[in-house]
Amino acid sequence: MALRILVIDDEPDLVKAIKIRLNQVGFEVVVAYNGEEGAIKAKEEKPDLILLDVLMPEMDGFQTIKKLKKDLSTKSIPVIMLTAKSQLDDVIEATDLGAADYVVKPFDYRILVEKIKKSIG
Repeated sequence: MALRILVIDDEPDLVKAIKIRLNQVGFEVVVAYNGEEGAIKAKEEKPDLILLDVLMPEMDGFQTIKKLKKDLSTKSIPVIMLTAKSQLDDVIEATDLGAADYVVKPFDYRILVEKIKKSIG
């Protein structure tokens, strides 16, 4: 059975590209375009890992990971932050909130896939 990845990002073109690339290497991809939708899909879909953008309207990635880590049904799902925010403070905040890893956009898909595999174990 393919591992399921939930991608939460408000950029449709990027989400499409990520989905194509991850499908090519054997992952099943579920998509949400904002933090609130992502938190709901995480509960419903029970993904093996979540790729989470930081910069999103309404509910940003930091608010979303807080919500995910407070909920017993999603708390243990590894989260990789996938964002254009490259400041050390952002990386530290994501780690403090429970992110398994942090990938800065633009990124190399091979590195992303390796980080996914490492985070899933």
